[in-house]
Amino acid sequence: MIDLTGRVALVTGSSRGIGRACALRLAEAGADVIVNYVSSKAAALEVAGQIRDIGRTAAAVRADVSQRDDVESMMEYVKLEFGTLDILVSNAATGGFRPLVATTDRNFDAAMQINVRPVIYLVQAALPLLEQSDHHAKVIAISSHGAVIALPMYGTIGSSKAALEATMRHFALELGDRGINFNTVRAGLVETDSTRSLPNSEAVFAGRIHKSMTGERFLADTDVADAVLFLASSLSDLVQGETIVVDGGAAIHI
Repeated sequence: MIDLTGRVALVTGSSRGIGRACALRLAEAGADVIVNYVSSKAAALEVAGQIRDIGRTAAAVRADVSQRDDVESMMEYVKLEFGTLDILVSNAATGGFRPLVATTDRNFDAAMQINVRPVIYLVQAALPLLEQSDHHAKVIAISSHGAVIALPMYGTIGSSKAALEATMRHFALELGDRGINFNTVRAGLVETDSTRSLPNSEAVFAGRIHKSMTGERFLADTDVADAVLFLASSLSDLVQGETIVVDGGAAIHI
């Protein structure tokens, strides 16, 4: 059983969806958790309350992780209130489903600003705390299989996810010798508020049965959270610069 007692985790975009599942899973394993949100304050407070009910310390902190000043202020709060940071999960992301030929500069810049730059801002601001961790510190990014598979209406987002994965590999190269692991979880199709806004989403979700290699058990946010839990633990100390695929085999199914 994985035991994260005594460790502090920050999960961005954790008021709902995959981020929420990750925050709760880390807390169940013993970590104290900072729940980050931008606009969903009530939902973030609810998640923090659930974490406290487990018996862990929790805080809900508003910060737009696409803005450097917000990230730096959040890290100052973490330092003041928690004194350390052992686990950083970069989950916050944006959608915006459209053909590449219809993508404007604003669309492209927004995808990069929200899906790629935050992990850079987060690592830069959190580095002093991560280096002081009493354990192997962990930085984990959440990507999607659109980083390597061409999906309809997903070109801009997929490009940003590919850039995110490359960024994490280069962080591993640059900072891995400081006792910090940098890894990515590439998730398949999980039903969230964002994926439900996919064009033709009903057909997309109905089609999962033909892509699954795990019978009728479809991917859930808790499955992604389980992979994050592994990467957050000492079991992954020698996993560095890798991308773990959690999609029920969909990415290799023709």
